Amino acid sequence: MLSQPLMEKLLAMRWQGMIEGLKTQEQDRAIHELSFLERLSLLVDQQWNWRENQALARRLKAAKLKGPACMEDIDYRTARGLDKSVVRALAKDSAWVRNHENIFVIGPCGVGKSFLASALAQKACRDGHSALYLRAAALLRELALARADGSLRHLLARLSRIEVLVIDDWAMTPLNESERREVWEICEDRYQTRSTVLTSQLPVSRWHEQIGDPTIADGILDRLVHNAHRIEMRGESMRKNRNPPRDPSPE
Repeated sequence: MLSQPLMEKLLAMRWQGMIEGLKTQEQDRAIHELSFLERLSLLVDQQWNWRENQALARRLKAAKLKGPACMEDIDYRTARGLDKSVVRALAKDSAWVRNHENIFVIGPCGVGKSFLASALAQKACRDGHSALYLRAAALLRELALARADGSLRHLLARLSRIEVLVIDDWAMTPLNESERREVWEICEDRYQTRSTVLTSQLPVSRWHEQIGDPTIADGILDRLVHNAHRIEMRGESMRKNRNPPRDPSPE
């Protein structure tokens, strides 16, 4: 059995993976056929995997993604205009995040825009990147509160550090003067250094009028549209398909 002092030292160093690996080796008679270096290599691998899993769990918790979305669960059978090769190319190694590219997911209500955006962000977290999901209305509320209590600089700085910022339901309502200036700052801070995922029911051509001020709108869209991938979805709401109306009672 593992000695108590050894256990305490491993716990103090947060080497939980190695503790689990040692317990597994204690119960495996065949482990004695391996050399010391082979056994040590297994322990190091288990500790590494444990730390990676812990870090992933922290990233996913901080991301606050909408539901348990993941790339493996994307439905390509429903006719929504999704190109499997395009989506899978984006998901592969999350290269778009490393290249600081943006993604626009556009389409009518209920076709799965939020799920796809969250799945892309979840894959980015699995590939070692930080992410945060926010509905556009919630983001604007946070900006207003930060503006009121004097913490706006801190909030903008925090948003600028997030590698993948998902803004859901973008351009649903016109922006007021303060909102468009703060959105411009967010876009300016992230331009060519971070990635932003926007979902919207409106086509990109309508975003300019929703932002409002022509000069600021030009600045925001120039920073967003540059180097962006567009995924345009179509079709009926999938919610209708998942929750069909009950048949009327037989007459």
